[in-house]
Amino acid sequence: MTVGPTPALPGEPAPDFVARNQHGETVRATDLRGSRALLVFYPWAFSRICTSELADLQARAEDFSRSKTRVLAVSCDAMFTLRAYAEAENLPFELLSDHWPHGAMARAYGVFDEQAGVAVRGSFLIDPTGVVRWSVVNGIGDGRDIDAHLGRHRR
Repeated sequence: MTVGPTPALPGEPAPDFVARNQHGETVRATDLRGSRALLVFYPWAFSRICTSELADLQARAEDFSRSKTRVLAVSCDAMFTLRAYAEAENLPFELLSDHWPHGAMARAYGVFDEQAGVAVRGSFLIDPTGVVRWSVVNGIGDGRDIDAHLGRHRR
């Protein structure tokens, strides 16, 4: 695994980005200001581990909503793939396409695997002022503990 620069660290400003969600709508880092956001990078739509992790997030969507935490899942898949994926899995949160420029957002957060051409499993909790408050980075094949995300988003 060859990952780019150091992942965004707690206490640092969250990297800026512009991406499109599964509906083609533009989402900017500045759109997240004023509320908490959880960015969840994953390698591939429709893959076993990714689908399992996003299903865990889906099962806890109400918990994130109650705490006013906006969940955004990010992959290098194309927007139309993400739309089909969101519909097939009935995902209640936004899926952001980091397809073009390929991996730019994952690179900015330090979670792009250059050899595989995809994001590794990185999660970043961003506070209302745009500062990273918590992060965890796992390899492509290493699933995350979604329960840990729940404990962190309430802080």
